[in-house]
Amino acid sequence: NDVAVFGSGLAVGSLGGLIGLGGAEFRLPLLIGVFGFEALPSIIVNKAISLIVVASSLPLRAGAIPLASVFQRWDVIVTLLAGSLAGAWLGAGWATRLKSHTLYRILAVLLVAIAAVLLWGHGASAAATPLFSVTLLAVVGTVVGFGIGVVAALMGVAGGELLIPTIVLLFGADIKLAGSLSLAVSLPTMIVSFTRYSQDQSFKVIRAERLFLIVMAAGSIAGAVFGGLLLG
Repeated sequence: NDVAVFGSGLAVGSLGGLIGLGGAEFRLPLLIGVFGFEALPSIIVNKAISLIVVASSLPLRAGAIPLASVFQRWDVIVTLLAGSLAGAWLGAGWATRLKSHTLYRILAVLLVAIAAVLLWGHGASAAATPLFSVTLLAVVGTVVGFGIGVVAALMGVAGGELLIPTIVLLFGADIKLAGSLSLAVSLPTMIVSFTRYSQDQSFKVIRAERLFLIVMAAGSIAGAVFGGLLLG
């Protein structure tokens, strides 16, 4: 039902646009539990829609968080990307080699972990003084970015639910700015994992479900606009 698909995308996009996420962590359970996708195809469809939403969300948030402010913190973006790009490529490769029942279990554990982060992790505030020296911060940020890249690739998500508290705690960014910074990191990270998934035969789900993908992406973009307006 196209109305149900669009409505689901609208709800997910609204949450994602408001928080600074692609919304994929909310979409994945719907793809599997409501719309009946298998594990790996659901990840690939989730990644495709998230890529569209994230690409739309960053400029949509520019009204509240100017892009100039985002790119002033290029150090955050570069540090996290140094790890997340490699993690995304490896994580996507692992997902294509896992058995379906194993992948379901991993997704279940990760979704519970993401729920915990969303409930408690975003109550964090920036430290009054830096936690690490500049050199050590670069190392820690790269390692954390790698882990986030792996998780994002395995779930088909943008990774903002992990990036936002990381950016706040490690780099001392304001919570709204952290949401936009997370999108700037997520976009290239998602492109890398999406490219890796395109080499697997399961990627044919993109063509087979293109109408579903278009309708849900349209709903998600509309929701991202709404979420961006709420952010202001």
